Amino acid sequence: MTLRILANENVSGETVEALRAQGPDVAWVRTDAPGSPDEAVLAQAQAERRILKTFDKDFGELAFRRGLPASSGIVLFRLETTGPAHATSLVVAAVQSRSDWAGHFSVVEKDRIRMTPLRRARR
Repeated sequence: MTLRILANENVSGETVEALRAQGPDVAWVRTDAPGSPDEAVLAQAQAERRILKTFDKDFGELAFRRGLPASSGIVLFRLETTGPAHATSLVVAAVQSRSDWAGHFSVVEKDRIRMTPLRRARR
């Protein structure tokens, strides 16, 4: 099964292209729905069953405090990088390192990945 990703606007084009080159189906908010509010981005990820990749901490607030549906999965990158190429290599390596992103709020840091289960969406 192909990994389906929604890259938030704050993910670089270089990173999106590198992810696509590795095989995942990657949609990108910057080209598909620029300027969308975070709630709409999260709703799109849910509707399309895509794992949201972002550098924006606000998605944790939406998933946990506000309880918005997010069971498709959210990956928050909290990385210090030396530039876009370094960020791209770290993001691609992290994405390739696991296959169980769906259903979790994951925080990717330099030396670890923390994963917290998300509530399942009601059908």
